[in-house]
Amino acid sequence: MILNRIIKAPEQSFFLLGPRGSGKSTWLRATFPDAHVIDLLSEETYQRLLANPGHFADELRAVPTGRWVIVDEVQRLPNLLNEVHRFIEEKRLNFVLCGSSARKLKRAGVNLLAGRALHRSMHPFVPEELGTQFDLEEVLRYGSLPIVCDSTAKQETLSAYARLYLKEEIQAEALVRNLPGFARFLPIAALFHSQTVNVTNIAREAGVARTTVTGYLDVLEETLLCFRLPAYEAKLRVRERKLPKWYWCDPGIVRVMKQTTGNLAPEEKGALFEGMVAQLFRAYKDYRGICDDMYYWAPSGRSETEVDFILVRGTNLIAVEAKSGNTFSDAWCKGLRAVAQLKGLQRRIIVCLHGPAMRTKDGIDVLSFQNLAEQLADNALWN
Repeated sequence: MILNRIIKAPEQSFFLLGPRGSGKSTWLRATFPDAHVIDLLSEETYQRLLANPGHFADELRAVPTGRWVIVDEVQRLPNLLNEVHRFIEEKRLNFVLCGSSARKLKRAGVNLLAGRALHRSMHPFVPEELGTQFDLEEVLRYGSLPIVCDSTAKQETLSAYARLYLKEEIQAEALVRNLPGFARFLPIAALFHSQTVNVTNIAREAGVARTTVTGYLDVLEETLLCFRLPAYEAKLRVRERKLPKWYWCDPGIVRVMKQTTGNLAPEEKGALFEGMVAQLFRAYKDYRGICDDMYYWAPSGRSETEVDFILVRGTNLIAVEAKSGNTFSDAWCKGLRAVAQLKGLQRRIIVCLHGPAMRTKDGIDVLSFQNLAEQLADNALWN
């Protein structure tokens, strides 16, 4: 599926990181059609440069000065970044360093080209990119990874994606020692989508040590499938929750990791929808800079009072609550009313699946997911 992506390429060397299947290579080849490509996903290329890293420099010497060079799956041979550094300085080559994992790059302790290469992220499709092809129910069921959207057998593609992740991302790169334990852990971690992370419970269910679970969660985050949302310290005269919330980057991946197929069950819709809103904000944060930081807010204890998202831009805030119902209920406003006195709060929003845009008497905006997506596309969220 060739669609216009809203990510913009910088004019200097940059890292491009994103989960497998998010369309990085397709976008790069369309954006830099004349670039010299070194694809480390090719086993022949990988083995050649693994055996003799000096061939990488030999190849770069033949590239004309000032040209773009794409190094795909750079995390497979992170030591090549030292040569990248040299050729940026000596030959003025521009590099795109593409990968689906930040883990090996960080762990290798290699030169990460500080100041010489920017960082960009690629995400699953957002509604603005899919246009008329966007279907909310379909995306909640199968997700919006390009590799899945382009498939005529979406469920099979998702299942193959999960197997490929274990085989190529985890086993081949030796990111964990106990692959069966990690495989048992994945469906349990998927059950915690849109919840605060409870390492002890996950460890008990997966039958592995607590410290092992902590490492497994790091693997999921560093292979870009998941992200943590920290708690916002509003200091509203209540003790506030400190643990982060846990999100997967795509609802289709959540469902396949849970080994869930078929139509959406009502009980899974809430977490999937909340995660979809979280990922939408995250994508626009990276692509368009709609906010500086993202948080959630909740008092400690078992209170049902919570605000799913606090967006921060400078000294200004927007509070957002995601609800998977179609018919507005005043009870949905509880959390947003609890944070009404937050300093710098510009707007309070409830986003639900469908329905007309409304505003409550106390100024809370009620938007459908489509309304929200349109405001983000139009850069109108803070207006």
